[in-house]
Amino acid sequence: MGTSISFKRPDGKEAKGYLANAQAGNAPGVVVIQEWWGLQEQIKGLADRLALAGFDALAPDLYNGVVVPYHDTDAAGKEMNSLDFMDATTQTVRGAAQYLSRNGAKVGLTGFCLGGAVTIIGSCKIPELKAAVAFYGIPPEQAAKPADVQVPLQGHFANRDDWCTPAVVDAFENGLKAAGKSAEFFRYDADHAFVNEQRVSVHDREAAELAWGRATAFFKKHLG
Repeated sequence: MGTSISFKRPDGKEAKGYLANAQAGNAPGVVVIQEWWGLQEQIKGLADRLALAGFDALAPDLYNGVVVPYHDTDAAGKEMNSLDFMDATTQTVRGAAQYLSRNGAKVGLTGFCLGGAVTIIGSCKIPELKAAVAFYGIPPEQAAKPADVQVPLQGHFANRDDWCTPAVVDAFENGLKAAGKSAEFFRYDADHAFVNEQRVSVHDREAAELAWGRATAFFKKHLG
């Protein structure tokens, strides 16, 4: 459904990504951020789903062409740990947001796992955004504080998650409330990465569909 494109970062460098356009013109945009596996076909499929829901969706390739097989957690960890999260967010992800907003469209940001953490950093540091939805990922406090969030934020988290733990989620949510931010967090009795239908060991269809419906409704509310 979509296609591979190149777009400019604010620093002038080129980045690549997967773009899926809505059927209607002048659609609002959503930037979609990969898990720690890279720009997998499953993430492209989510961009396609967003396009069918009425959004222009762009998934930037933060690993520059590297896609890690789902079983190779060591390689995925190495790729994630070598990623400059601030550069990825303020340059590549912001460039994607600027691309989608170039004709005046409102733009949101969503991401999964690694991409959830990038989404929260982006909600603090990308001025083009109007809303953000994070799935089971929260960055370290030095990267993004709850008080620095600038847009309405929705979060979806798993109760069985050793990476983005319930305690971390609770602390960030409490920080958002204390700062008076517009935020809503949902928790699911599921495992980390429960939206990913290609990983049958963790996928929870009921939780995934509930979270997806909430996310698309949130974007329609804030992006039009």
